[in-house]
Amino acid sequence: MSSTFAELGVPAALATRLAARGILAPFPIQAACLPDAMAGRDICGRAPTGSGKTLAFGIALVTRSTPAQPHKPTALVLVPTRELAAQVETELAFLGSHERIRTTSIYGGVGYEPQRRALSRGVEVVVACPGRLEDLIESGTVKLDDVRFVVLDEADRMADMGFMPAVKRILDQTPHDRQTLLFSATLDGDVDAVVKRYQDDPARHDVAGAAQEAGDVEHHFWRVSSERRLTLAASIVAAEGRSIVFCRTRHGADRVARQLGQHGITAVALHGDRTQAQRDRAIAAFSDGRATALVATDVAARGIHVEEVACVVHFDPPADNKDYVHRSGRTGRAGHTGTVITFVTDDKRKDVSVLQRALQVQQRVDEAPKLDVPARREVTVDDRPVRPAGAAKGPKRDTRPKAMRERPVKPKHATPDHRSPGEPRGTVKFFDARKGYGFIARERDSDVFVHASALEASGLRLLEPGQRVEFDLEAGRNGQEAHRLRIV
Repeated sequence: MSSTFAELGVPAALATRLAARGILAPFPIQAACLPDAMAGRDICGRAPTGSGKTLAFGIALVTRSTPAQPHKPTALVLVPTRELAAQVETELAFLGSHERIRTTSIYGGVGYEPQRRALSRGVEVVVACPGRLEDLIESGTVKLDDVRFVVLDEADRMADMGFMPAVKRILDQTPHDRQTLLFSATLDGDVDAVVKRYQDDPARHDVAGAAQEAGDVEHHFWRVSSERRLTLAASIVAAEGRSIVFCRTRHGADRVARQLGQHGITAVALHGDRTQAQRDRAIAAFSDGRATALVATDVAARGIHVEEVACVVHFDPPADNKDYVHRSGRTGRAGHTGTVITFVTDDKRKDVSVLQRALQVQQRVDEAPKLDVPARREVTVDDRPVRPAGAAKGPKRDTRPKAMRERPVKPKHATPDHRSPGEPRGTVKFFDARKGYGFIARERDSDVFVHASALEASGLRLLEPGQRVEFDLEAGRNGQEAHRLRIV
């Protein structure tokens, strides 16, 4: 198996950009799929979340992309959730930035107009959730006649969420000679039907086992009383650091997040009743370290990709083995270590036994250990200590990545910024620290260039994809540039 992207046939310029981000060697799914994908073959890939499949199809998409006309994209990526759509679009924008490949993401929960404007200007790549895309097809805003490259990402999740009829209607509107890449954690049922109907002699690559071995993940099943689950969850998060806690219901997610806060754990809830703005804020808080715990339901958490999650806690056991695999796949990603803990109450012992048989694991259910319980001190996401410059760190381990620990923290009682309502805001599309520049995406306007010197002048060390920022616009050599940036 090839050990470098260059050996796989990836163009030198693109391999150099990957190396600048520290991506030096391909993951198994990338090494397996890229030669076939770049040669134009259909791909049927079995790979779980966190295996690196976005680069597997993204590199091929960028190398095979063709220019697009207004309203007529040439590449289409279908995904199950809006969070995954935004994350995949950010990654593809980075890969295609030097080739001037334009991208946009299409999903519900936000206004139509910015999406219509992007399609009207013309984009090569559309990353979309099926429901909103069908709305825009019906209104004539987007036409699929020129699509030559289609990706179905997390196809099993789309099937579970009832999207397959829409996916089939969308595929029926694309040219028959398109190239189709499908990735899924499982390849049965509706997914297999799509493979047979819409793919032409696909190259099949199954790297699920290799991907699971890439990270060092410990799995535990702990017997615990219903009353002790909350204090045990708080103890686990306090000990492990960044964790995702899964609950069965929306009400349960809200309650557990609130009660974790009463035990001194900064927690945010994520479920289907939240607006898109609330979901974005919750994910941002968890991603940048302001919240240590994300308490989520299964549907809401699908498509979330946050690196270096230390632990997954099944506060409520999952309904089936597929949900267990998808939940647990949030930790131990990209070779990192992780821990998965399932709480087993007396009334769930039979369900967990069925789950273990389906997973083909013979791990016993142990009595939950006695852990130190955090002192009751109610906190919110904004209740963060502000460390003076140069102050020594306390004894508690900071589990966030180094880049996140270096980010300045705005004091809770800082003087408010009396910003003009018209002052621009945007989302960091990508920032290459080594090359010293990046781009900020604005919802209703073109992307804005930002240079590293603007960060230094603003007291910032770096920017990360997905961060929301305010900035001032000034004329640069090639157009407007962002200056005096502020994290929001």
